[in-house]
Amino acid sequence: MSTPTEEPELPAAEPVPRSRLRMQLVWLVPIVAILIGGWLAVKAVMERGEQISISFKTGDGLEAGKTKLKFKDVDIGVVEAVSLTRDHKRVVAKAEVTRDVSDLLVDNTRFWVVRPRISGGTVSGLGTLLSGSYIDVDVGNSTKARRDFVGLEEPPAIASDVPGHEYTLHGVGLGSLDVGTPVFFRRIQVGQVSSFHLDPDGRGVTVKVFVNAPYDRFVRTDTRFWHASGVDMSFDSNGLRLETQSIVSIIIGGIAFESPPGSQVETSADSGTRFELYPRRADAMEQHDRIVDKYVVNFTDSVRGLTVGAPVDFRGVVIGEVTAIYTRFDSKTRQFSIPVEINLYPERFTSRYQNDGAGDGGRLTADPRALANYLVERGLRFQLRSGNPLTGQLYLAVDFFPDAPKASIDWTKTPPEMPATPRTLQSLQDSVSRLLTKVNNIPFEDIGKDARSTLRTTNAMLGQLHTQVVPKAFDTLLSAQSTLDSANAALQPDSSLQQSTEDAMRELTRTAASLRTLADYLAQHPESLVRGKSEDKKP
Repeated sequence: MSTPTEEPELPAAEPVPRSRLRMQLVWLVPIVAILIGGWLAVKAVMERGEQISISFKTGDGLEAGKTKLKFKDVDIGVVEAVSLTRDHKRVVAKAEVTRDVSDLLVDNTRFWVVRPRISGGTVSGLGTLLSGSYIDVDVGNSTKARRDFVGLEEPPAIASDVPGHEYTLHGVGLGSLDVGTPVFFRRIQVGQVSSFHLDPDGRGVTVKVFVNAPYDRFVRTDTRFWHASGVDMSFDSNGLRLETQSIVSIIIGGIAFESPPGSQVETSADSGTRFELYPRRADAMEQHDRIVDKYVVNFTDSVRGLTVGAPVDFRGVVIGEVTAIYTRFDSKTRQFSIPVEINLYPERFTSRYQNDGAGDGGRLTADPRALANYLVERGLRFQLRSGNPLTGQLYLAVDFFPDAPKASIDWTKTPPEMPATPRTLQSLQDSVSRLLTKVNNIPFEDIGKDARSTLRTTNAMLGQLHTQVVPKAFDTLLSAQSTLDSANAALQPDSSLQQSTEDAMRELTRTAASLRTLADYLAQHPESLVRGKSEDKKP
């Protein structure tokens, strides 16, 4: 019988202290996960872009999560939410902009929604028909940061980084101008209209134009701007003239500028300089005078065809213009008259050549009142004349009329009143009236009586001629006719007189032949006159 095998004794368990290192390894994974999560969270917070809000009048083209913000066609953000303001009048777009462009968010940075537009003759935003609308950004130059903006409803005509200068123009009307309308210099497009608005008093409009570099150096302090819209048509002594800047200006309008002829100014105008916007080039290029003398000319004849702005002409040179036309009733004489106010420009008499004895300040004399009195005493008068027979327009002419009645300037009135003389047509009418007066004074009744008496005497004489002279004259005519008939019969070819005449002519011919024979014989035998004709000897 076998004995059981003894199992070896197990060693006694000895307690081993717990290792701290093993505990850290167990928690290492969650700790690392927490650290990674925290790092990602911190990174997300650190990389999170700037939050801005942009308000627009409408939400057209805005869509949360899709509408991008772009600067120079590079995505810099996205619209996260679109909502209405509390008063429901505007739309607010909440957008996130990447942090690396946060320095672009300054006070005068501009935002606008890019969508298809046609404005000022230009078409923009056609690419958004496929890609969708987006918000474009034009960075300002301010140093003040900003996060709440008011978006533009129309894209700015000029970006802030485009070199050039902006100028302010003031005119009486906008015409066909719009934002983006071209600006021309010598028919080359050098800029465009950037904005416009109505004056607070409603008496004009202010237009801002931007001229690109390097063309902005041609805008000088004396430069003139004018409307170049459509076609400028004028009819003068040189015929019909048509002027335009380009086909574009005919369709959408435009503005042109140029310095006046003969200008010596070389100083370029600063940005923001204010200029006058004239309706036409002819108005812009008119001479601008520093001295203006105001007068009134009182007319008693019709001024139909005379308008405000009509020229005051001295022998073909424009020296002023009409500024106002009124009517006046004189309670003493109970007559109506037409006072016409005018502006005269004394500098136009000395604009190019210095006159002997010219006074200071561009005048002909230092005492203009004494000169005016002297000229009026010598017959200086104002007269209405026809400027265009086709349209009936009148202008005011200044000239000397030595035969005009004596007159003087009424310096007691404000403005002083200058004497006038009737125009040529009126003078002709006065002459006709005087002629008719003289004709009316002719004694036509007495002349008629004398004429009737003369007619009776004439009739009596004609009766006597008919009863006495006419029969005798008729007999005389009959006798003359008979004599002519006899003479005509005698001259007929078969008449006896004609035959006798022919016989006589034949006899005369034979006689002439005999005389010629005799003469020949005597020439050969002159001795025959003494001896006689010798007999021919026979052989």
